[in-house]
Amino acid sequence: MLCKLPLSYNNKNKIDMGTLCGVFNLGGSEVMLILVVALFLFGGKKLPELARGLGQGIREFKSAQDGVKEEIKKQVDTQEKAE
Repeated sequence: MLCKLPLSYNNKNKIDMGTLCGVFNLGGSEVMLILVVALFLFGGKKLPELARGLGQGIREFKSAQDGVKEEIKKQVDTQEKAE
């Protein structure tokens, strides 16, 4: 099944396709159809650029998310020390 393959082979930032397909309730045939339509719309030369841009956007979002989590943790720790 297509949805069981890992999206990335980087162990640090591994994204499981099973989780993604479960969230969007997509099966293997639906994912393949979406990929084929994207290939027809954007062409083979443009898809790697789009994927690269999407990956950079996801990395920036995760970085910002981690920054917010750290700020919240610092504030909670500061409040606990004050009490």
